[in-house]
Amino acid sequence: MWLWISLVLVLQYSKTVLSDSNYLIGMGSYDITGPAADVNMMGYANTEQIASGIHFRLRARSFIVAEPQGKRVVFVNLDACMASQLVTIKVLERLKARYGNLYTEQNVAISGIHTHAGPGGYLQYVVYIVTSLGFVRQSFDALVDGIEKSIVQAHENLQPGSIFVNKGELLDAGVNRSPSAYLNNPASERSKYTYNVDKEMTLLKFVDDQWGPVGSFNWFATHGTSMSRTNSLISGDNKGAAARFMEDWFEQNSAKSDELGTDEIPRRVSSIISSIHNNHHELLELASSFQSSPGKPATRVSSAARRVRSALRQADKPGFVSAFCQTNCGDVSPNVLGAFCIDTGVPCDFNHSTCGGKNELCYGRGPGYPDEFESTRIIGERQFNKAVDLFNTASEQLKGKVDYCHSYVDFSQLEVTIPKEGGASEVVKTCPAAMGFAFAAGTTDGPGAFDFKQGDDKGNPFWRLVRNLLKTPDKKQVECHSPKPILLDTGEMKQPYDWADWNHLTRGFL
Repeated sequence: MWLWISLVLVLQYSKTVLSDSNYLIGMGSYDITGPAADVNMMGYANTEQIASGIHFRLRARSFIVAEPQGKRVVFVNLDACMASQLVTIKVLERLKARYGNLYTEQNVAISGIHTHAGPGGYLQYVVYIVTSLGFVRQSFDALVDGIEKSIVQAHENLQPGSIFVNKGELLDAGVNRSPSAYLNNPASERSKYTYNVDKEMTLLKFVDDQWGPVGSFNWFATHGTSMSRTNSLISGDNKGAAARFMEDWFEQNSAKSDELGTDEIPRRVSSIISSIHNNHHELLELASSFQSSPGKPATRVSSAARRVRSALRQADKPGFVSAFCQTNCGDVSPNVLGAFCIDTGVPCDFNHSTCGGKNELCYGRGPGYPDEFESTRIIGERQFNKAVDLFNTASEQLKGKVDYCHSYVDFSQLEVTIPKEGGASEVVKTCPAAMGFAFAAGTTDGPGAFDFKQGDDKGNPFWRLVRNLLKTPDKKQVECHSPKPILLDTGEMKQPYDWADWNHLTRGFL
């Protein structure tokens, strides 16, 4: 599974708001919707979830931050389930053809919002494309083209500007979908946190020296599963909706301010007449005592000239770009009402998320239940409202050097030190990736099939027999993953090609 790519742009902070810019900043946005019919969707691994239309279109949003004559970084946020190494490789090839070695795997990060309602088939490993029946060229090309064009836009929009950061808690946009599993953590670990999921939103605000605010992106943890596994419409889910809300909000507010024109003084509330006056006659007498100035006639010529100047100015102004990025969403569900049995309406079994022993009947409910489109809107709106609050109050300016690092790590060969009672410790070693029986049970956001259950640490003889037809894990692999029983030994399955590349990946910016 891809590690979420983190981005830290600066080394020290400043509380000053009114100061000279210290970066070049550029934003870009481009369509990546891809095929909207007859393609399996990525996320739920449901072979029956085939796209048949569009809820709203998907976009790639790119942000470039550079030091003048220094280093630069690119962060791309996709309205897609996840990024793909194959997509990244192709995008970098195109950027190299355009810009030489300016943008490489060292300083370009591509991340997905984890929507489960986008077209699949664009990844290169069997586990990710088995339900789409293989590689889908249209999905792949739409992503690569859109990412490239959004980065080109951001590059061409580079202008001096500043960046501000703000943080705050958003309490009603995500809940733990496996609270019983969380309670298995030691009390000493749980005591470090106020909630059983991360509730913090962190926002970066980008301010162009000439145009003012031109973009923002934020990190907040909640799954892109407001749209269910039965949905067949392409959608950016709650985070894609939040991004559209914020971009529309900014453009609408910007348009209102521009109606005044670039050479007019905004109307102000008079301080001559007190707002507490109630005597109508007094106000009339006071008003009649003021002499009006000759003024200036408003002609059609001057009005047209002002409109032309305003239109020309707007044509040069970069479009506002806002991204709602995914972070440590793990077991964070947007279905905040909880999980219920669809046959009885009672809450699901707390420990195994089942209904009468069956996981297929247990589903989480969003705040707009039973309307998942309404749930998508509400969770998106809650993120949008928090982002606007952080955006409007951001005052901590980021300063320092832009830097980055990149590395590949073999996760099948890591040595890990585990603390033991009495202060001692033990060094253990990781092993190749494998999926357990509980994996096949899915989650309350999208239940699996058959008789699999969450939290299963025993396994099943029948499914072991089926597993062995594909790949029988050896004794070393079984012991390494114990007590988790192995259903699919994906890290060691290589036919017809690699099933997963979870053994060799991590990268980030610092």
